[in-house]
Amino acid sequence: MSLRDMVWPDVIPTIPPAAKYICAIILCACLVFAATTSEPKPLGKLVDLGGHRLHVNCTGTGSPTVVVENGLGDFSFDWILVQSRVSRFSRICTYDRAGYAWSDPGPKPRTFSQLNLELRDALSKLGERSPFVLVGHSYGGPVVRNFAMTYPHEVAGMVLVDAAHEGLRVGIGGKKTIRLGEGAKGISIPPPHEGLTALDKPVVRAEDPPKELKTLDPMYKVLPPDEQKMHLWAQLLPAVYDALNSETEWSGEYFAKWLATPQADTLGAISLIVVTRAEGGYSDNDSDIPAAQLERERKEGQAKLALLSTNSRQVIVHSGHNMNLEAPDDVTAAIREVVEAVRRHGKL
Repeated sequence: MSLRDMVWPDVIPTIPPAAKYICAIILCACLVFAATTSEPKPLGKLVDLGGHRLHVNCTGTGSPTVVVENGLGDFSFDWILVQSRVSRFSRICTYDRAGYAWSDPGPKPRTFSQLNLELRDALSKLGERSPFVLVGHSYGGPVVRNFAMTYPHEVAGMVLVDAAHEGLRVGIGGKKTIRLGEGAKGISIPPPHEGLTALDKPVVRAEDPPKELKTLDPMYKVLPPDEQKMHLWAQLLPAVYDALNSETEWSGEYFAKWLATPQADTLGAISLIVVTRAEGGYSDNDSDIPAAQLERERKEGQAKLALLSTNSRQVIVHSGHNMNLEAPDDVTAAIREVVEAVRRHGKL
């Protein structure tokens, strides 16, 4: 079982106990031992946001600029197969959220709004011009949705790649499931900020992440050799898991709000393509909910994502969840279609 093949597609180790978060997430079958791996050179630039730096890698030329928001536990270089393709027809930026890979740990809590502010500030400091085409994979899907609703004039298009959505059932251990948004506490989401305090220091220690396996998960073997080494290095950085815990804890508050209010047309008329895998791959043996029901709810949720904009369509891809690795041509085609629609100021 890989890092991105769980029901809540991006899995992390939960520290402290999983009951405190949206779902219990197990990483022990997908981590690699890389304690002796030296830090590779950053592929992009380290942008100072006033006390912490964010790693952003932009390549290619042309407008609009495409910006990728990764799934949980994913890194900028995991998108190299898509980035190299997109950079042939437009500019594209991938980045590592605070605490991931070369990016320093950032301010807490790690809310969608906090992630949005940091990305926006980093792009601005780099001189990358909006409006952007945002690409959100899995957990990154709701993150870019929130970006578009927060900064609507800076987003011209969006591609949701097998994105998570409110109401999606995820495993919490022992074959039990919970719908994203059900675990919310109903607390106010604090405003984002760039300043760091002592409370923002990571609490996950270097010895906390498990180190059961010493080999790279086979799905990453499609990456070039250098990117495979980067993944070995980055996957055991303790700051990643500290950030992940805060990201998952606070995401439930957004999902709960979206469940409570109709979301159709909340993205206006931006060009939107929802890329969905054909089969969810559920099993009756893995959950307290019948596989058929899980599949029906997944398809209904993906179809609702296409209703977020009045200018949208859904694309079904025969692939697993990790489309950036398994179906880079399909993901690139969806991005190209949105980019071209934005360029001609027309509908998809």
